[in-house]
Amino acid sequence: MKINYFFLLLALLAEIIGTIGGFGSSVFFVPLGSFYFNFYSVLGLTAIFHLSSNLSKIFLFKKGLDKKLLLQIGLPSVLFVIIGGFLSKIIQSNLLEITLGLFLVILSILFLYKKNLIIKPNRNNAVTGGVLSGFSAGLLGTGGAIRGLTMAAFNLEKSVFIATSAFIDFSIDFTRTFVYYKNGYIGKTELTYLPFLIVIGFIGTYIGKKILHYIPQEKFKQLSLILILLIGIVTIIKVSINYYNV
Repeated sequence: MKINYFFLLLALLAEIIGTIGGFGSSVFFVPLGSFYFNFYSVLGLTAIFHLSSNLSKIFLFKKGLDKKLLLQIGLPSVLFVIIGGFLSKIIQSNLLEITLGLFLVILSILFLYKKNLIIKPNRNNAVTGGVLSGFSAGLLGTGGAIRGLTMAAFNLEKSVFIATSAFIDFSIDFTRTFVYYKNGYIGKTELTYLPFLIVIGFIGTYIGKKILHYIPQEKFKQLSLILILLIGIVTIIKVSINYYNV
């Protein structure tokens, strides 16, 4: 089959921005991929792309890992990504995507407006964020924005933010890859792009880390929230366009 190199260029851009924002590339990769592939192929491509990109983040940012937060957010994420992955075959995604978009827009605006508002980094809030992000990742292909919103609200230092998010994301992607394969989402087309996406994952993360070096810590949370706001808006627009084109 013919490789779409413009799509690969967009994937690289998504990886760079996802690294800078701290929540991974899927929040951009899924909407972009939907212009070139069907929904289920995008889910499969996202899972295998993220495995490589998160391995590179783990290698480059490993010193910042928060092991306590990893367990509190990561374990429920892994459990609920399995549930979301299996439900993706039977639930219409449009309503869920529009709900996700509205959720991201409202909460990101809230935290941008209330600059001193901090969610306490306790177990209940961490577990709730893990459940929502894991379920969304399995069902819609992307849960990084919800996890990023949770971790941004905790006001984490940027290396801790990215390293912990990458470890959690890797666990989610490793798990859902098996679920998606069983569902038939990963086939010849998706595997053809695998070597390209592995290389892009490492290059994009490296470039993102270099850029992140020039972003002050006090600006990092604000940047993450602005990117999440844009993701929410794009998600709502995309679903609305798809709805009216049906």
